Amino acid sequence: MFCLALQAIKSNKLFILDHHDTVIPYLRRINDNTTSKTYATRTILYLQNDDTLKPMAIELSLPHPDGDQFGAINKVYTPPPADQKEGSLEEIIWQLAKVYVSVNDSVSHELITHFLHTHAVIEPFVIATNRQLSLIHPIYKLLHPHFRDTMSINAIARQILINGGGVVELAFYPAKYSMEFSSSLYKDWNFTEQALPQDLKKRGMAVPHPESKHSLRLLIKDYPYAIDGLDIWSVIRNWVSDYTSLYYKTDEAIRSDTELQMWWKELVEVGHGDKRDEPWWPKMENREELIESCTTMIWIASALHAATNFGQYTYSGYMPNRPTNSRRFMPVEGTAEFEELRENPDRAFMRTITGKLQTLLVISLIEVLSMHSSDEVYLGQRDTAEWTVDLEAAAAFERFGKALAEVEERIVERNREEKLRNRHGPVKIPYTLLFPSSGAGMTGKGIPNSITI
Repeated sequence: MFCLALQAIKSNKLFILDHHDTVIPYLRRINDNTTSKTYATRTILYLQNDDTLKPMAIELSLPHPDGDQFGAINKVYTPPPADQKEGSLEEIIWQLAKVYVSVNDSVSHELITHFLHTHAVIEPFVIATNRQLSLIHPIYKLLHPHFRDTMSINAIARQILINGGGVVELAFYPAKYSMEFSSSLYKDWNFTEQALPQDLKKRGMAVPHPESKHSLRLLIKDYPYAIDGLDIWSVIRNWVSDYTSLYYKTDEAIRSDTELQMWWKELVEVGHGDKRDEPWWPKMENREELIESCTTMIWIASALHAATNFGQYTYSGYMPNRPTNSRRFMPVEGTAEFEELRENPDRAFMRTITGKLQTLLVISLIEVLSMHSSDEVYLGQRDTAEWTVDLEAAAAFERFGKALAEVEERIVERNREEKLRNRHGPVKIPYTLLFPSSGAGMTGKGIPNSITI
């Protein structure tokens, strides 16, 4: 068994969904001081020959009763044997273990991937751009459409969603610790690692490969977010490169632009002031740094937010699929809860996951979040044709729009390939979250220019 595991690791067949280290520092307070009863989780997944991931083991962890200095109490669950009868107790326990993983994944998605890594981190860029760059500055014209309504929607969120006693605290298991939990993860934030190629490499989903498309080789070939995302990333980067090259012919032009330098200084030293001394910040001394930084900002505000936001109702509108809370621990043999799990597993599951009121709040929330407004402005569009009088810039933008249309065609073609099982999943929902255009309403596709919901 050890040799097989070692071989799987060497051949990049094992992956981990790790919700342990982020959750465990808060778990004692959550379980002691709220109605939630949950675990920190780690899940080992095996990459099968059809490029799908199969969970092989789940570790549920609780703080040590004698103190954090003793580590955690861990228990590992594995799938029942293949010849096990359907509906066996072992299968029921395995399904319940997966519930706790789903709870952690829902909370991580909403508080970290969605709120922290898009809504929150983009605010300093919005503020510094409006404070330091004049309306006629080329970089202001480039970035301004990607900041539309973001400050407004974040202000509304602080009033009714992430405020004390708001929807998030009522419906997600960190409860009153939700914003502290989210904010604490900012210590690990790295602006350069939000560039999609860097993100994929950091997470072990891709390795450098100069001869491959985008100079990356994906370790999971059928990975829709990465495949579609890299196409979008490349098109954005080409647009930013074409546009900025019109105004900055040399690296010296970057260094001598006083407005640009003051903008970057405020971003680093004030906007993200507690990160000001991090060595990974670009110095903004050459064109490559400007192109990569602007591409990353546009990516965060447009495609990254779209991919994390507009599919929420599709995947989470049925609460048992993506519960946001667990109210009971794994039942212990010999207790009434264990007998209930054995005799009526559906009722045991429903008594474990998010309650009725919280379910209504979450479903109402994600239904609103998953909607496109009728006046949405999408990637490759501008809300006014007079955004620039520079004919070369307008021509570059037109090329950008055509390139995005080509990406749409490729996504449609990929979704027609039945052998790409991850593009549809077991319930046959095609992956369209990075399809650039959309109409109003809940479409499950469309990349708005900015974070407007």
